[in-house]
Amino acid sequence: MVETVKENLCINKIVGSKTFQINVQGDTIIPDTKPDILNDISANGNVCIYKKEVLDDKIRLDGNINIYLMYLADTDDNRVRGCLATIDFTEILDFPGVNSRMILDENVQIKEIECKVLNGRKVSFKVLLQVDINVSSNENEEIVKEINNVDDIQLQITPLQMNSLVGQNSNRAYAKESLIIENTDTIAEILNTDFNIINKDTKVSYNKVLAKADVSVRILYLTDEGRLKKVEETIPVMGFIDVPGVSEDNLCDVKYKLKNIIVKPNSKEEHSIYVEIELEIFCNVYENKDVNIIQDMYSPSKNLSFEETKVSTLINMKNTSDTISVRDRVQLEDMDHVKICNVSITPTINEKNVFDNRVRVNGELELDFVLSNSDENDLTTLKRTMPFDFTEEIEGLNSESKVNVEIVPKVQEFLIDNMDIEVKIDLEANMNSYNLETVSVIDNIQELENNDENPYSMVIYFVKPGDTLWRIAKKYKSTIKDIVRVNNLENPDNIDVGTQLFIPKCSICRT
Repeated sequence: MVETVKENLCINKIVGSKTFQINVQGDTIIPDTKPDILNDISANGNVCIYKKEVLDDKIRLDGNINIYLMYLADTDDNRVRGCLATIDFTEILDFPGVNSRMILDENVQIKEIECKVLNGRKVSFKVLLQVDINVSSNENEEIVKEINNVDDIQLQITPLQMNSLVGQNSNRAYAKESLIIENTDTIAEILNTDFNIINKDTKVSYNKVLAKADVSVRILYLTDEGRLKKVEETIPVMGFIDVPGVSEDNLCDVKYKLKNIIVKPNSKEEHSIYVEIELEIFCNVYENKDVNIIQDMYSPSKNLSFEETKVSTLINMKNTSDTISVRDRVQLEDMDHVKICNVSITPTINEKNVFDNRVRVNGELELDFVLSNSDENDLTTLKRTMPFDFTEEIEGLNSESKVNVEIVPKVQEFLIDNMDIEVKIDLEANMNSYNLETVSVIDNIQELENNDENPYSMVIYFVKPGDTLWRIAKKYKSTIKDIVRVNNLENPDNIDVGTQLFIPKCSICRT
């Protein structure tokens, strides 16, 4: 019986990645406390996934979309008003090959909101969502690392540095803050909200991962006097995720998901807006593990058989971040004496090209401007698209590498200069890169009856196309060491076709 020593590896396998575009539709009724709609101005929203599930060959997502509608009221002064609509949705997406034991990582982004005023009290919404889905599974693989009781065992070993999964977990975190507004302002209603998670960082301590980030908050509100005002704030958020065995040398892959958002005038503190953001923080922890993979084996003296299996694993995983600057100008055309009330920014990645040690990304920013005249009574909207592209140096990348890129607006400034708007936007680009390596491993080694009746102590062999010393030695039950010694080979890794080789019987077998 062949005695083996095995090593257990926890492997996070990528099952598949897909991008879906789905349409969510819903209606809302303007509350009786608000005036009728004369015309819509703009719609802005946030999407939250509060439940997700992997089914057999399907993915289920349950969530809601909070839409802030800004409209002109059907009143004598046609003042600006606002309304919050919440649309619940359930989507079941086809994803062949997945099952309930697998792990889902989703990223859902609003790409477009269309609104249609059906009558003075009813509005219909159509929201286009882009859903990026990644499904993985955690599997324990036992790899043969040693064979003990075969003296002349010959092993073909490939060293591999893999990203072995240490553990994964999640936790809820909350960003809560009262945003102070001017003392002269009394809020009539919230017109628009914008949230971005920036400045992500992690620290490791005592079997826990401390995940820290900032939530960039921008809120447009209407005062009782009919003035449009804006408040901006950065709210810190942090959470501890339990991951037994985590160390400072490990790579922590952390993702933040919006679960719920509350924005309302503060009932306890005058001249302030209460903001509460519920986040779920997911963390996968990996260690760089050096593994010697036995991919082939034989014994010159024994007749051994084994099974061969394929194992796929992650290697060369890295998390990188960079700041990308976008500078441009927007012409106001015939508009004069305008004020910028609000700007919504939607990033889209159009193309990723991965080369050796670098990735190039290009995309565009869709800017939705809400502009007003001097008395803030005449509002207009303006849409513009601005391109961006950047190249990031990441050591170890090649054309087969996978690179996930997240683009988040971080700093934005818009200045009116004569008949132009000067645009200054800094984007935070977060990149997660890795390679998928598939290797052959051996298992279930057995010793069979030895039927070798070769009487020769030496064979003359002429090298054929595709030959390696390993294949030749295994075929004739010799060893690479003996073939190199007998033929005085200077470069065993490079043997020319047609070369004459003397193949001796294994020296161990003759003793």
